[in-house]
Amino acid sequence: MPTPQPKPKRTRKPPEERRREILDAAVRLISERGYNGISVQDVADEVGVTKQGVLRYVGSKDNLLSIIYLENYNATGNVEDFQKSGEPGSEEGNLRLPSYLRFLVRHNSRRRMLVQMFSILQVESFNPNHPLHDEFAGRQEGIWKYYSGFDWKIPSVFDSFEDVRPTVRKALEIMDGVQLRWLRKPAIDLNEEWAELEPMLFPSPTWDGYR
Repeated sequence: MPTPQPKPKRTRKPPEERRREILDAAVRLISERGYNGISVQDVADEVGVTKQGVLRYVGSKDNLLSIIYLENYNATGNVEDFQKSGEPGSEEGNLRLPSYLRFLVRHNSRRRMLVQMFSILQVESFNPNHPLHDEFAGRQEGIWKYYSGFDWKIPSVFDSFEDVRPTVRKALEIMDGVQLRWLRKPAIDLNEEWAELEPMLFPSPTWDGYR
């Protein structure tokens, strides 16, 4: 009779590493199936831990989604990141909106799975019962208030940054749409597509010297 082999011990990982694995697994699953198409058990199976093991780190499925959205998607690619980049148009006293949006597009082009997750959640959140319904319903207003907190260099034809609000709204709407097209096949180059659209949003001669 063969000698029973001892079962391999489950690897005990540092809490932050395990938490990161859980969040990464959830991002992958949501980007493929949507929030409503996964369960906490699915995330647990993906990581190789128990359902309770996942809940120990995130508390609940809804809280897991909030953590992913706030810590993974919204936490990077912001104006502060742009200011730290040292890129043209990021300097104090010379902060340029078109330059920042190019920076944001490049940033998003390097995080395809998160953009796909964001796009799926944006559609799902039309449901009033979705945990991010209010977050997405107020997204445009929230972004505008956030952008308004910075001293942008804008053309003199505008009396204040408030006058640029329609342009900001259109830019964000177009960016969302272009990202959807980028996620489909045949693939397009997200940065090249934005480069072609930018002159329409920030036309010459008005925005010359302010891009």
